Amino acid sequence: MTKRKTHRILGTLAAVLVFFLTWLVATESHGGAVAGTADYIEGVVTSSKGPETGVWVIAETTELPTKFAKIVVTDGQGRYVLPELPQANYQVFVRGYGLVDSARIPAKPGQHLDLKAVVAPDRRAAAQVYPANYWLSLLAIPKGDLPDKDVVLETKECFSCHQVGDLATREIPKSLGSFNSSVDAWDHRMVMGPSGPNMGAIFVRLGEQRKAFADWTDRIAAGAYPKGAPPRPTGVERNLVISMWDWAMPTSRRSDLAATDERTPTLNANGLVYGAIQSSDILAVLDPRQNATTHIKIPSNAPPIDTNTPTSPYWGDERVWQRSSDPRSVAMDSHGRVWVTARTRAPQQQPEFCKDGSMNKFAKYFPLPGPSARQIEMYVPKTREFTMIDSCFAADHNHFDENDSLVFGQTDAIGWLDTKEFDKTHDAAASQGWCPAVLDTNGDGKITEWTDPNQPIDPKKDHRISMGACGARGSAPGIRRSCASSEGPSRHRRVRGRCTCRPLTKCRCPVRAAWPSTRTAWCGRTGGAPIKF
Repeated sequence: MTKRKTHRILGTLAAVLVFFLTWLVATESHGGAVAGTADYIEGVVTSSKGPETGVWVIAETTELPTKFAKIVVTDGQGRYVLPELPQANYQVFVRGYGLVDSARIPAKPGQHLDLKAVVAPDRRAAAQVYPANYWLSLLAIPKGDLPDKDVVLETKECFSCHQVGDLATREIPKSLGSFNSSVDAWDHRMVMGPSGPNMGAIFVRLGEQRKAFADWTDRIAAGAYPKGAPPRPTGVERNLVISMWDWAMPTSRRSDLAATDERTPTLNANGLVYGAIQSSDILAVLDPRQNATTHIKIPSNAPPIDTNTPTSPYWGDERVWQRSSDPRSVAMDSHGRVWVTARTRAPQQQPEFCKDGSMNKFAKYFPLPGPSARQIEMYVPKTREFTMIDSCFAADHNHFDENDSLVFGQTDAIGWLDTKEFDKTHDAAASQGWCPAVLDTNGDGKITEWTDPNQPIDPKKDHRISMGACGARGSAPGIRRSCASSEGPSRHRRVRGRCTCRPLTKCRCPVRAAWPSTRTAWCGRTGGAPIKF
């Protein structure tokens, strides 16, 4: 056989092979099931208007160890792929702006599934899936004793726990009871449940202007809806793939989670995810490979709290938030250990080394007599053991710095635990420190004698400020600490900044002023320190 003939035969075989593979792919794409153990569902979403672009395709299942959902967005031709699905039976449906939810269609991985989207019959029906803030925009800020900004700030107090504007908040449920007016209904709903006392106190500060909420729900009940539609996802937004697992408990609220050491994101790849669930005294644990969740009870010697809360509109008289450890935040170190802020003792049982008269150098410099709400616990996954570490400061949100010190936000100061020192000594007093918030008002570049927050500023001295820092960040190389502080009280401007501190010597806090505020809002991961202008 000649070389030319051999090449001709091989070329023909290659052409046949390409044709066969093309036919096979086309057959698989339109024939229902894909051969093998494919882990995806794909197809096209259309409606009476044609291909639907930028809408969500949602697959849900209850057949795994925990409830699981995956969400993707259709492309410019209405196509979608739900990738990396665990083997199970799924219910798949379409949701999008301008639509109402489609019927749920059963499907399995390896299946081609074209979906029929349902165009909303009117704009009010379409608005049922709009984000909560679109519905909240219908709330008219009323004129009254409080200026507009204070009404807005009081309303924002709700945002820590609620998506104000979602179905649960924009309607008054019949289960709440019968009332003479919608204002009475709102007054009642705001004092119910475990957070009732706090919610009620915030709500009553609005005075007569709280009637705006009754007017808001009345207008929605009468048919009002947001007129402007949100834009559908475009561009790279359509690349988003969301995997969701159900974890914790039905009554759980407020959680923080850690899946890795933030300084080394590849640590614990595909490993367990740990969540501090504040209301349930647990570390919730997710195994994303097995799609399974577990609970680890966080030990505590503290007396229980929220033992006698108002009746809940959903849980009745069950004490759903009664707890002792009250875990607030969680972080993972370079060894894969999990660090949690939690109540290990009663707040009044402040260690002596924290107080005035102690030989502790930090207590000599700035004593912390207490009470302190939370301390620190370390969980070692390999041994499944907790170690309680008492702290002078009230531990809140935390981050590791480059020296393996765990830095905490707290009131009026920044605290830290040197985990390397604690590993060596297991001595809580020798392993922790704290630094007060002091402004270098005399301009000498270091912390010197200061005036206290309730004293007038002396230009010859520094000035210590009151602040609440619920978040802190690890520092840059060569700098001992860095932090962010929260908003200030009345007659102060709110400012945001980052402080870099060398304990007992220097704290620098370049700040960025915000608009004047008379209320303290939730600070999240950042914030500001109050400074008079």
